[in-house]
Amino acid sequence: MAEKKNTPKAVPADKNRREFLTSLTTTFGAAGAACAAYPLIKSMSPSADVEAQKFVEVNLSEIAEGDTKRVIWRGKAVFIRHRTAAQIKEAEEGDATATIDPETDAHRVKKPEWLITIAHCTHLGCIPLYGGKYGGWTCPCHGSQYDISGRVRRGPAAKNLEIPPYTFLDDATVKIG
Repeated sequence: MAEKKNTPKAVPADKNRREFLTSLTTTFGAAGAACAAYPLIKSMSPSADVEAQKFVEVNLSEIAEGDTKRVIWRGKAVFIRHRTAAQIKEAEEGDATATIDPETDAHRVKKPEWLITIAHCTHLGCIPLYGGKYGGWTCPCHGSQYDISGRVRRGPAAKNLEIPPYTFLDDATVKIG
């Protein structure tokens, strides 16, 4: 005679217990993943000192005609040049001259008397010095020459001095950034 094997039947209480433990484990796992991800996500947001450099306001009345003021915005030097009438005329006449990176003066400035550029050579990032063959800036490291509009005229630099985003708040104040 064949013997019957006693196989235990699943008790509904065991099934409910298994579902409870599975959902509890899933919940704690998700909470643990969120706790681990928070510091990573938080580290990607800018710090307070970087947030403070988001904008820079400059009083333009402090810059005499023909002078340049250098300010720091987002860790970069920025030239603010108060151009004379002769420099504006020279910049506008330079529109017709062949440059390495052609761009008109009107495209580079919002007000003709104010040229605002990031003060880093577009070749290797050196800070150009005012003065040079084309009435603008010269990179001391590799000799790139920029005109009074910040357009590259000669040297290894392939692009003009970069123009940062800026707006004039009034006749005496500019906000960079």
